Amino acid sequence: MRSLRELYTVGRGPSSSHTMGPARACALFQREYPHADRYRVTLYGSLAKTGRGHQTDLAVQEAFAPRPVEIIWDTQTGDLPHPNTMDLQAFQDGRLVGELRALSVGGGAIRIPGRPEEAGREVYGENSFREIQELCRGENLRLPDYVARREGEEIFSFLLDIWRCMKRSVAQGLSRTGTLPGGLEVERKAQYLYNQRHMDESRETRQNRLVCAYAFAAAEENASGGEIVTAPTCGACGVMPAALLYMQEDRGFSDEQVARALAAGGLVGNLIKHNASISGAECGCQAEIGSACSMAAAALAELFGMGLGQIEYAAEVAMEHHLGLTCDPIGGLVQIPCIERNAVAAMRAINALSLANFLASTRKISFDMVVDTMYETGRDLNRLYRETAEGGLAKKYGR
Repeated sequence: MRSLRELYTVGRGPSSSHTMGPARACALFQREYPHADRYRVTLYGSLAKTGRGHQTDLAVQEAFAPRPVEIIWDTQTGDLPHPNTMDLQAFQDGRLVGELRALSVGGGAIRIPGRPEEAGREVYGENSFREIQELCRGENLRLPDYVARREGEEIFSFLLDIWRCMKRSVAQGLSRTGTLPGGLEVERKAQYLYNQRHMDESRETRQNRLVCAYAFAAAEENASGGEIVTAPTCGACGVMPAALLYMQEDRGFSDEQVARALAAGGLVGNLIKHNASISGAECGCQAEIGSACSMAAAALAELFGMGLGQIEYAAEVAMEHHLGLTCDPIGGLVQIPCIERNAVAAMRAINALSLANFLASTRKISFDMVVDTMYETGRDLNRLYRETAEGGLAKKYGR
């Protein structure tokens, strides 16, 4: 598995696979053909079907600016190596001088067929939770200590920066009102949730309201093209900040403790990314929101000092109860149902934490098993429910 630095990335929304990934591929291609006078980019699959709503065209144009780029939206070609496939061509004096195929595989990462070096350097020798758990138990390590052993102690400085950016995305979202761009006229609700206290608010109601406000805030920032952290994707960027920020404020955890929790949660996200997928176009929303919920549950369990078995149980429960979740964004925008799903998943991560506190010893399903199941389920999903905006809510809305 590769570094957590490739999982947690800071960038602008609304979609890591539709904006950050394609922009990265275009920047790479431009560096390889800097003397081209124009470019052509052909988008396939989900990139073609929901790219306008996700602002893929803007990301491609900005990457090649000021040189002209022709964008072709190919919604018909099938048998693709990945649902987010794109072909890039460079021209000079009317001649084709270069070509490249790139796959945007989720979280802003790209894969270039035939170029393993573009995938990044392997950092972790262990590729399953079982392997990691055996090593940690044998050497009496907590998951963050294991991460530091593989990545170096400086990983915690990186994670502190990531946490600051997560908190900043929530603060920015809470400070803004109005409607989100894109044409659906979706109103920002984070500030309203944060300020509207119930007249007889219980502790449980307050927790629900604040966690949801924080999740809405980060997700609305993403939807408006603001700066967020992929955790593991743009579309799921509100889950971890919401759950962790609420617990930090409620229980007084330090930023350093949260950074260690992000290490544990990131490890879970890395395992999902390595052994399955974090791409909604490949495996549906279970791969994005489900993965984010699993990461948040593991991070919370680490934050509360739970054991390895409890951390695994929390992560497993969080993923298991997102199995089969479809990706059906209305209008191809990361707004409906995406924003609300961030809030629901953040609360579900807290529920998974509570269950892990009591029931971990009764566990029958391993984390590795549920990840494998998620991948198979995602590949079996009808393509209409994998970020094409052709099925589900996206099809029904506006009829």
